[in-house]
Amino acid sequence: MNRFLTGSLVLLFVCGTGSNVRGDDKLIGDWPLAGDTLDHSSNKLKSRARDIDLKVVGPSGQANTAGGFDGRTSVIEVDDNPALHLGAGEFSISLWANTQEKLDDVLGDLVAKYDPQTRTGFNLGILNLSGVTSTQSNHRHLYFGIDADKIDPQWTDCGRPGDNLYVCALCVYKGELYAGTFEHGADQAGHVYRFEGGQQWVDCGSPDSSNAVQTLAVFEGHLYAGTGRYLSAGSALPESPNETPGGKVYRYEGPGQWVDCGKLQNPKTGESFTTGGLVVYQGALYAGPSKHPGRGLYRYEGGKNWEFLGEPGHRVTFPVVHNGSMYFASLDGGGIERYDGEGKFADVGKPEGITQSYGFAIYRGDLYCSTWPNGEVFRYGGGQDWINVGRLGDEKEVMGMAVYNGGFFAGTLPLAEVYRYDGGSNWSRTGQLDTTPNVKYRRAWSMAVHDGRLYCGTLPSGHVYSLEAGKSATYGHALPAGWVHLAAVRGRDHLRLYVNGKLVARSSQFAAKDYDVSTTKPLTIGFGPQDHFNGKLAEVRLYGRALTDADIAQLAKVKKSAAGQ
Repeated sequence: MNRFLTGSLVLLFVCGTGSNVRGDDKLIGDWPLAGDTLDHSSNKLKSRARDIDLKVVGPSGQANTAGGFDGRTSVIEVDDNPALHLGAGEFSISLWANTQEKLDDVLGDLVAKYDPQTRTGFNLGILNLSGVTSTQSNHRHLYFGIDADKIDPQWTDCGRPGDNLYVCALCVYKGELYAGTFEHGADQAGHVYRFEGGQQWVDCGSPDSSNAVQTLAVFEGHLYAGTGRYLSAGSALPESPNETPGGKVYRYEGPGQWVDCGKLQNPKTGESFTTGGLVVYQGALYAGPSKHPGRGLYRYEGGKNWEFLGEPGHRVTFPVVHNGSMYFASLDGGGIERYDGEGKFADVGKPEGITQSYGFAIYRGDLYCSTWPNGEVFRYGGGQDWINVGRLGDEKEVMGMAVYNGGFFAGTLPLAEVYRYDGGSNWSRTGQLDTTPNVKYRRAWSMAVHDGRLYCGTLPSGHVYSLEAGKSATYGHALPAGWVHLAAVRGRDHLRLYVNGKLVARSSQFAAKDYDVSTTKPLTIGFGPQDHFNGKLAEVRLYGRALTDADIAQLAKVKKSAAGQ
C-alpha cells in the first residue's frame, strides 16, 4: 500500500451510508479552525481551547485556515453533550493533519472521547512508541480504536520465532511485524523474523554472527537492527557459548540482505559488544550500548560512521523521545538522564528505592519509567521528581510498556505477567505469558502494536503473544510529513481507515451492541491516551453516520484539488 503514502494523505473513520459530505444533516461537530476554535455545526457545541496558534497556513495554502498544536499543552476540550453520545451506532471522523518530518516529540492524539477509568469511548491518533525497553516499536503509525470495557482475557500464542530463548525486540515496519531474537547455541546467531500470522514466522536472516539482535527501529524508510552478545546469565540462564561480540548496526534490504552500518566505538573505553537501544530524534538515528565497554551515546552519520556524543557517567540505555528531549534509563544505579540534542546531558533524578531503570512510556501526556527491584512504575513530575504509581502484583521488575487502544500496559519479571494501569496506584493483571518450569526468571520484555492487537515477546520460552482490547484498526506504515487528510470509520461491524480516499486498514469483526462508546467525558481535539498532538489540524468533523467509500473518495479528491496537488 505504499502508493497511498505520496502527496496528500486522507484518513477517514467511516460508519454508515450517505453521499452528501458537505451540509450533512448528520454532522455532529465541525471545527474548521479557520480563525477560531468554535464548532460551526448546527449544534454549536461548547468548548474551551488552550494554546492553539490560529495564524497557520492550511492545506489549501491560505493563511489563517488551520490550527497549530504544540505537543505540550494545546487542546480543544468540547463539553459533553447528548449529541456526542454515539452509543453503539455508526460514526465518522474526517480531518486534515500536518506533521514535521524531524521530530523531537511523539506526534500524539488527534480526536478522542474516552474514559480511562471505565475504558469506554473512542480514540484516533498517531502512535510513536520508543523506549519499549531496547526498541522503537511503532513510529508514525495511525490508529483508531473503540472500547466499552471489552478486553479479551486470553492472550493468544503467536508462536516461537526460530529457536530463540528471548524475543529482544518487536518492531512494525511497512505494515509487518518483525522480531529480533537471542539464540543460545555455540553455532547459533541472533536473527530477525517476520510474522506471517497464526504461529508462523519467516526468517529474514542473521545480520552478523553474534548471538542476539537486541534492538530494532525504522529510520528514513528502512528497518535497522542492532546486534549484541547477550549475557544470558543476567536472566539466570546458562551463559551462551557464543562469545562473538556484537555492537554493530545493520540496515535491512530484504530477506537475508543486511548492510553493515558500522560499530559503536567509544574513544576512551573501546568498542561496544552490545547495541542496547535505537531511536530516531530530530531526524537522526541514535544508539546506545547496554553493556560495558563502549558506554555513551552515538549518532549515525551515514555509511559506517557513528559519532560519539559523550556519556553521563553510566551506560545510556533504552532511549525515549518526549517534549523536545531524549531520556535514558540506567542499568547502573537507575538514575534517569535527559539529552538536549546539543551535546548536553542533565540528571533528572532517580525513582526512590530502585537500582535499575528499564523502559519508558508516554501516557496521557506524562512520561513513565519501569524499574527494578520492586516491580514499580514511576511518573515523571519534572525537575528530579519521580512519582510512584504502584507495584505490579508481587513482581520484582517492570520492563516493556506500551499504550494501546486507550490503555497502558506493562510486562514484568519473574513471572512474565502483563498488567494494565487503572489509574492512581492500581494495576490489573491480564495474564502470565511465559510458564516455563524450573527457571528463576521469566520476562515479558518487548511490545508492539500491530494489526489492531498488542504483541509481547518473552524469555525463556521465546514465544510472542498477542492481546485484543476493544477493537482497533491500525496502519503500520509511517505517516508522511506535511498535510495529509485523515478519516476513520466505525461501520456496522468493522472499523476502517482510509488514506487518500483508499481503504488501508480494518479491524476484526464485532457485534455493534457490544460497543456502546457513550461516555460523559469531554471530546478532546489534539489530545488523547498518548499525548498532546504535535502538528497542525484543519477541518475537523464528526459525523453521526458512516461516510461511504464514494464520500471519502470525493472528499479526498476535493481536498487534493484545493491544496493544489
